Amino acid sequence: MTQTLPVAIHLSPERGLAAYVRAVNALPVLSAEQEIKLARRYRRDNDLDAARELVLANLRYVVRIAKGFGGYGLPQADLIQEGNIGLMKAVKHFDPVRKVRLMSFAVHWIRAEIYDYILRNWRIVKIATTKAQRKLFFNLRKSRARLGWMNRGEVDSLAEDLAVAPATVQEMESRMAGADVPFDGDPDQDDDAFTPAPAGYLQDMRYNPEVLVARVDDESAREEQLKAALASLDTRSRDIIRRRWLEEHKPTLHELAREYGISAERVRQIEAKALTTMKDTLAA
Repeated sequence: MTQTLPVAIHLSPERGLAAYVRAVNALPVLSAEQEIKLARRYRRDNDLDAARELVLANLRYVVRIAKGFGGYGLPQADLIQEGNIGLMKAVKHFDPVRKVRLMSFAVHWIRAEIYDYILRNWRIVKIATTKAQRKLFFNLRKSRARLGWMNRGEVDSLAEDLAVAPATVQEMESRMAGADVPFDGDPDQDDDAFTPAPAGYLQDMRYNPEVLVARVDDESAREEQLKAALASLDTRSRDIIRRRWLEEHKPTLHELAREYGISAERVRQIEAKALTTMKDTLAA
């Protein structure tokens, strides 16, 4: 059964953010020795009361970290809540043997949860999907707040600092400058201020004859390639690949091992070698 860290009900941000901040600031601060003892109890005995004490004693620091993300237009209580999740994850992974304070270890977990929350909720459509774009999102906000639109030299400099392509910086800057647009438009919009909605000019290519024919041709070509790759295998290897990868009910390695009178490790080796052979055939 999954266990959760219990947090006192009277500390819920729903009672009011100011009251919550006063409550967490009134909680006692732990000494380094107390932290180590509690962390040992949690890791050794899975003592959730010890974990609870560690969490509660450090909630004040989550509030301070969350205040640093106030410029994103998201509710402060939500940022604190996400930071608290990061704190609980940090407590779970905290090792007292490292001889560092919990908050020095937890700050990275707290920030990571807040970063992820901001990226998910800053826009209706997620603005950053790759690791490079996530790095750029926060760095570009700082740069644009200071400089506005970046010139070529600033783009190249930021790209070099973050080890990303200049084109990625420019694309991300363009994304951040845009705004969410309703797909179907605003039905109450005046004729004088009419702006075409994406639903009015974006083409639905799903039923385009050219697209359908190309899709069928691609599927046929892939089927022929797969048949040729399977034909390059011996009978036993072909049967193992077919049953392990192409059938709905896939047997385990041990089931195939009993059937062929060999070890499960030998079945795995045959499967791996067959996949390599097929890959070489498909690449030829």
